[in-house]
This record gives sequence, structure tokens and C-alpha cells, in this order.
Amino acid sequence: MAIKENTASVLAFEKKLVPSDGRMYGTKWEDRKSAIPLKLQEKSVRGTISNRLKSSIQNDPAKLNAEVEKPNLQTVDVSALGTEEDTLKLHFTLKVLGGVENPSACNNAAFNQSYKTAVKDYISREKFSELAKRYTTNIANARFLWRNRVGAENIEVQVNALNKGSEQSWVFDATKFSTRNFDLNDAKVSSLAEHIAYALSSENDFSDAGNYLLCQSWKSARSLSQRRTGVRQG
Repeated sequence: MAIKENTASVLAFEKKLVPSDGRMYGTKWEDRKSAIPLKLQEKSVRGTISNRLKSSIQNDPAKLNAEVEKPNLQTVDVSALGTEEDTLKLHFTLKVLGGVENPSACNNAAFNQSYKTAVKDYISREKFSELAKRYTTNIANARFLWRNRVGAENIEVQVNALNKGSEQSWVFDATKFSTRNFDLNDAKVSSLAEHIAYALSSENDFSDAGNYLLCQSWKSARSLSQRRTGVRQG
């Protein structure tokens, strides 16, 4: 007797948050509306070689010393603020897409149908509200700045919804939002989260529900002493 399997052996999904490459600019905090793109420069680095030594080399001190002293010469790209600049600007876009209930590939019709039913039930009950709030909080707290966030004196995040006919803007003080929890209730976070949740809940990627966000962040660390004594919120 054949047993019908309702498990898909091929199952794939498309990402629904699509960020662009981020561009970095240098500017001064007081004049941060105007900024100059940061330039890449080449820098040579002399490192050490990390490898497994052969037994013949390990047992011969002369050969071992010669091997250890070999330089590992590298050329890397670096970029930094200019001497007259104290603020880093990061500019990128983020597309929020719908169609979560549709896998990009599934080879089992029964599983595909049960998955769609489960997702639609979740959307009807939750509407991605909590998930959208967490996404929004991580935008508002400038988590995307990664290590550049540490020691900053001021961090301002600007978000512009670029959907035609429903343009809207939000400005966040990133230092007011924790990177360790999502407990803070904020009206602007709730407003942006509604846009993201609406886009995620839409049935496809091409409806007017799709969100296209322009994100800009300014991070200021005005002096070396301030960078050293700066406190990371949260």
C-alpha cells in the first residue's frame, strides 16, 4: 500500500526585505544636508602567515623560524572621514515585498496548499504587526550601522516612503532606541511599522501595497575623546 507523503523535498522562498548597497558620505553635523562621497584608497598591510607546517619544518628550528618570518603582504581598500569632517552619512533603499504565502519553488501540491492556508491564517490574525514593529525598531535604532554605531555622539535616521501617492517621512533619534529589546512604544515606530506590515501582508510584489523606503542615517563622533567616552544606549 502506497503512503502519500505531504512533505516537500524541494522548497524555496524569496526574500521580502531587499536592501540596496549602502553609500557612505562624509560631512559636518551642523551642515549634514550636504555631504561628499567617501573615497576608497588602497593600503598595504604586512600580516603573518597562518598555515599548517609540515613535520620536516616543525622539527628543524632554522626552517621553522624562516617560515614564521615570511611576511603576508596584502593590499586592502580603506575609507575614512576627512580631517575636517565629523559625521558619517549612510544612504540606502529598502524594498518591502509581499506574497509571503507563495513559495518560489515547491514540488508537493498538498504541502503547498497547507502552507498557504497556514500563512493566510497568520496574516488574518496577526497581520505581521509584531514582526513589522521589530523591523522598524532595528531601522530606528540604526542597527545597520553595525560597529559605526558604537561611540557615536548623535545618530539621526531619516526614512522616506517613496510609493507614488503615499509619500511619507519619519525621523528618529537612534540613541533613544535600544538594540537589546523591542519594548519601547513609539508613535513614529508604530506608523512606519504599519506601512511595512501592510506591504508584507499583500498578496504579490507588484501591488500598490509594496513599500519602497529610502533610509538615511547620520552618525556623529566629533572628537577622539568623545568617541572614547561615548555611551552606547541599550
